[in-house]
Amino acid sequence: MLAAQALDGLPAWVKERLENVEVLVEDDPPRDEPDLLGLYEGVPLTERADYYGVLPDRITLFRRPIEAEAGGDERRLREVVRDTVIHELGHFFGISDERLRELGRD
Repeated sequence: MLAAQALDGLPAWVKERLENVEVLVEDDPPRDEPDLLGLYEGVPLTERADYYGVLPDRITLFRRPIEAEAGGDERRLREVVRDTVIHELGHFFGISDERLRELGRD
């Protein structure tokens, strides 16, 4: 699975911080965002205070738009999955979309 490979390739310091978060793959994004590649849902690390007994945060990757973005190229597919995982993990770490754009991770 490409998502697992992307997670395995993360630096150790990132993997050590991944607590109470799961990564899922679904076929399609919400209907109102048909081109969405990934989605982070949860409480970013920067906002966790009195954070006990809550359900895991979720990072969802959307297979069909990711495949469409890759255009049938296997190498590009791996890149899109990796980049989407990194982008959504940025949100887990409390980084906004604006800052991710500044960092070239949009």
